[in-house]
Amino acid sequence: VLDSQYGMYVWPCAVVLAQYLWVHRRSLPGKRVLEVGAGVSLPGVVAAKCGAEVILSDSEELPQCLHNCRRSCLMNHLPHVPVIGLTWGRVSPELLSLAPVDIILGSDVFFDPKDFEDILTTIYFLLEKNPHAQFWTTYQVRSADWSIEALLCKWKLKNVRIPLHSFSADKEHLASSSLPGRHTIEMMIISLARSDGT
Repeated sequence: VLDSQYGMYVWPCAVVLAQYLWVHRRSLPGKRVLEVGAGVSLPGVVAAKCGAEVILSDSEELPQCLHNCRRSCLMNHLPHVPVIGLTWGRVSPELLSLAPVDIILGSDVFFDPKDFEDILTTIYFLLEKNPHAQFWTTYQVRSADWSIEALLCKWKLKNVRIPLHSFSADKEHLASSSLPGRHTIEMMIISLARSDGT
């Protein structure tokens, strides 16, 4: 999916999330998967190749990102994967009419702290509609002084950290790329916290 000729760049977080999907590929056939902030959409493409029913999304205000999603699908022989515009924090007709989902994917969506609340608003809305769904997300630790823990608490969401070594994603040269080893990347699975606090 790395395509420098067209300026399509895969971030390290996407490689790590794709590795997690690959390790869990036997659980993916028939699962309904939505990738948010997809960009080049490596995780979504991997999920689709593994048999999941995938919808890719990125901001409706970023037509170039939506174009990259579509091109990525075509380059990977997935012409039927739908690509939709979903803007974080906005309850749009596209968001309201989404089919049920089992897994939401997001790689490096926690990039700019000013967007965190909008992202979690959208994720909370999707999890409320799909209470058994999970949000699988990888992010790069860019600053020691930001954290989404308080926001997760506010939105009644819980998170489970997934150690990278548990799915062989702690290698310096993951997926023939030297990218992940030079960055601190974390993975977590976010879901609704039940009313009993668990």
